[in-house]
Amino acid sequence: MSAVVTGLGLKRLQHLVLWVSNVERSVRFYTDVLGFEVKTRYPTAAFLRIPGSADDHHLGLFEQTGIAPPHEGTARMYHSAWEVGELTDLARARRRLIEVGSLVGESDHGVSLSLYAKDPDGLEFEVFWTVPGGTSVRTRALDLDAELARRGLTLS
Repeated sequence: MSAVVTGLGLKRLQHLVLWVSNVERSVRFYTDVLGFEVKTRYPTAAFLRIPGSADDHHLGLFEQTGIAPPHEGTARMYHSAWEVGELTDLARARRRLIEVGSLVGESDHGVSLSLYAKDPDGLEFEVFWTVPGGTSVRTRALDLDAELARRGLTLS
């Protein structure tokens, strides 16, 4: 018996849980680079959240020693995406991701400006800013400096 299900009432992704090879290393990465805060910590697990949030956690990290890095040729999650509030936040994220050697790509999707990076286990994630009034376009290269200049914004 099959049925077509439409509209389950989903409204957002509340949290993501990842298997990581070294929980301490991953906690350092997600707190130092992306600015998450530790909500709860165990010897082989951690629950992180976005600062200022009332949610219990947004990211769960569970250590599983001996796991292999992701292989591009196998079925797996491609990436998670984290939204920033301001374009200058995206520029600061870009600078930080470059500093730690994690940035792997940048795209302008018309509706969003996106940075793509990998964590210490090679898991890819996106940090993006929603373009107010943006329209979907064919993905093109992101020129973040030009986007900042066009809006009269600078980084301090």
